[in-house]
Amino acid sequence: MKEQFNKDGYIIIKNFFNKEEIALIYTEARKLFAIQIERVLGKKVDINNKDEFEQAMFDFFEADFTTFVNTGKQVQHLISLHRLGTDPKIVDLLKSIGYDFPIIGVRPAMQFNSRYLSKGGSHWKLGAHQDWRTGQGSLDSIVMWFPLVDCGEALGSLQILPASHKDGLLKADTSGYLGSIQEDLPEEQYVQTEFEVGDLLVFSAFLVHRSGENITKNIRWSVQLRYNNIAEGTFQERGFPMPYIYKPEADLVTPNFPEKQHLETVFA
Repeated sequence: MKEQFNKDGYIIIKNFFNKEEIALIYTEARKLFAIQIERVLGKKVDINNKDEFEQAMFDFFEADFTTFVNTGKQVQHLISLHRLGTDPKIVDLLKSIGYDFPIIGVRPAMQFNSRYLSKGGSHWKLGAHQDWRTGQGSLDSIVMWFPLVDCGEALGSLQILPASHKDGLLKADTSGYLGSIQEDLPEEQYVQTEFEVGDLLVFSAFLVHRSGENITKNIRWSVQLRYNNIAEGTFQERGFPMPYIYKPEADLVTPNFPEKQHLETVFA
């Protein structure tokens, strides 16, 4: 496994996860959205009716973009999602490909990509990029990507350039989201990935990849986990840089809230 990973810059492991644990994360994420869909749109939705639920997602996005974004931020904090990211089998996998001291690079990220959940055509479909540019961690930084639904070419599954992790950090438009690569790339060498629920893609943060074209009306639900290797020499020499910045808002998000009676109700 380690030899193949070093050669190609990625590996795909079939049935790595238990389908039930992936289904739990997917269910909890939809439940969060369903709460606000009912509040904003005034209707209950069946989260297990994919077409009905995802149409409600699109309507929610158009009706109250701010609340949609806030709900999207909340799903990043699901306990089930974070628990999966620290599962011993993931730690064992990292060690099997050479990590002596694995550490979480950034909090887990759940994505729900669709052209109908996009402002101005951004974010739902990313061009060629390298994830290291946003993480800037150890040189052997690893990304683990997996879908919450069966995901193939039609749903826009990732397209990757094998062995491109050895080409160094490529020139990119750093003003764009994730820094789209500006250099010419061999179009014919891209590999289209295909996944069933439970499958896992592990790739170097230097591997060039991009979103496929989601030609369906459905949402591509996926998760990515990122890890660094504390034992990697240049990471130590650079003082363990952390470019992700988490900080609270300076002012109250909801003005004049809470009042005394709100707390009296909660703690009655």
